Amino acid sequence: MNNSGSGEHKLTLNEVLDLMVADRMVDAKVADVLRAERRLHGNKVHPLVVIADQKWRTPEPSRLITLELISEWFARQIGLDYLHIDPLKIDFTGVAEVMSSAYAARFGILPVQVTTREVVIATAEPFMREWEPELRHILRKEIRRVFANPDDIGRYLVEFFNLAKSVKTAAAKGEINGGLSSFEQLVELGKTNKQFDANDQHIVHIVDWLWQYAFDQRASDIHIEPRRELGIVRFRIDGVLHQVYQIPTPVMNAMTSRIKLLGRMDVIEKRRPQDGRIKTRTPAGQEVELRLSTLPTAFGEKLVMRIFDPDVLVRDFRMLGFTEDDQSRWEQMTRSPNGIVLVTGPTGSGKTTTLYTTLKQLATPEVNVCTIEDPIEMVEPAFNQMQVQTNIDLSFSEGVRALMRQDPDIIMIGEIRDLQTAEMAIQAALTGHLVLSTLHTNDSAAAVTRMLDLGMPAYLIHSTLLGIMAQRLIRTLCQKCKKAEPITDEERVIWRSLVAPWKANEPATLHHAVGCLDCRMTGYTGRVGVYEILLNSPETRKLIKSPLDMPRLREQAYREGMRPMRISGAMKVAQGHTTLEEVIKVVPPVDS
Repeated sequence: MNNSGSGEHKLTLNEVLDLMVADRMVDAKVADVLRAERRLHGNKVHPLVVIADQKWRTPEPSRLITLELISEWFARQIGLDYLHIDPLKIDFTGVAEVMSSAYAARFGILPVQVTTREVVIATAEPFMREWEPELRHILRKEIRRVFANPDDIGRYLVEFFNLAKSVKTAAAKGEINGGLSSFEQLVELGKTNKQFDANDQHIVHIVDWLWQYAFDQRASDIHIEPRRELGIVRFRIDGVLHQVYQIPTPVMNAMTSRIKLLGRMDVIEKRRPQDGRIKTRTPAGQEVELRLSTLPTAFGEKLVMRIFDPDVLVRDFRMLGFTEDDQSRWEQMTRSPNGIVLVTGPTGSGKTTTLYTTLKQLATPEVNVCTIEDPIEMVEPAFNQMQVQTNIDLSFSEGVRALMRQDPDIIMIGEIRDLQTAEMAIQAALTGHLVLSTLHTNDSAAAVTRMLDLGMPAYLIHSTLLGIMAQRLIRTLCQKCKKAEPITDEERVIWRSLVAPWKANEPATLHHAVGCLDCRMTGYTGRVGVYEILLNSPETRKLIKSPLDMPRLREQAYREGMRPMRISGAMKVAQGHTTLEEVIKVVPPVDS
């Protein structure tokens, strides 16, 4: 479509409808009805938004004509590249220096990328180009136009420039206190009580915006990290860290102070690690809890915010990735009146989520559920939760000792780290309580070795251990873009190495990650657990002795129905939930 001869003008509804009719996207009669209706309303709303509001569907294959779909289609028709604006991939401070917000608003354009030789400008008005030669002359760079969703341009035009203004203003204010990036100077800062104005409106705006986008992007953690020259912000999404922003050091310091203030932490103290928590709301009004942790580093104070989704507490075991067999074996352990149940895996493998989901189901009005945690992950009214306080010698072992006098039925210990805690857990189990706790080991059999290494006598483990579950979290394929293809020879070799010596039917097809806007072009959305559950049967008890013969213990557990995590992962691959690559990357080999 070439309208260069029609002069400068805003895109009209008739132009778009004519193209849609010519491309057989919509019937001419339906298009004429919309033309007649819109004559009464004028051109206040962008024509692509008007069309998306009609909820029309494309001919075969039938798809809903969304604003994203019609925008991408229209870009192809006029010969422009289409850009989905991802705010996490745009240096808003850099692009805001290209032009003023008033200039951008006047022409409905948004700079999205700046390099040494060109500036990329997003527009939803392809036939308004009077700004292009003017901007090329001022910037002395090539201008490359891309077409973007008009709603995105309207939204980010306001947000990018406002945020850039906040960062610039905050940086200017902070420069008088600059040079506080090194560890030695941070110590001095703590002594002199100097600090940035954490309540400055610009800082408040930046922090609020950061949280909003973390919630929008399904981030589980926000990292604010000082570097020699700048502060780095990263989000962990589906277990993978993504760099999001670079922020001037004074602004980053003020942001950290603001967040510490809200978390009721000591703002002045920057020389030792601190913990805190904040409860806030998402833009949709849902309550979210943030757990804060600070750490003094060589270039300043690093802050990590872990975002806890309240929906975790209402998930069932199927949503966590349990199969029917997993759930049956897990409930066999956790429905026992007394004994110890252990959950093992590295940090970030979903142990806490599993325990909270279990406790939520066990916490009926007839029982007293008590926890000792470091720190309390999520506040849940159905439990009696206590936090470890090392500064007053309230350790895990002392906490369990105190809980024993509280008439508990079920005790959850955040982690068994030492012999004293292990002894108190055993004592609680021997006196008729159900104890749930975590260990950091590779698999379920290794947890027995860990307990023996801590110094626990084998006969006490025999009499109290109900079972052990090891777990990992693997990313699940995006349902919108995953693609099934026949299994290749190379994948067949990987599959057989994954499931050997267990006989598992080889799938004819495997699903692969593709990438779309819904999954941020990663091919994955969300994570699910894979599990390995060892039940402590009379036969396995005979094998628990020091030194432990781990291969024999595993072999016995396999005979009694334990399925290794890699087999659990392979089952999810065969069901189309994830990929071979993801299972191999995350789940350790059976013999590790």
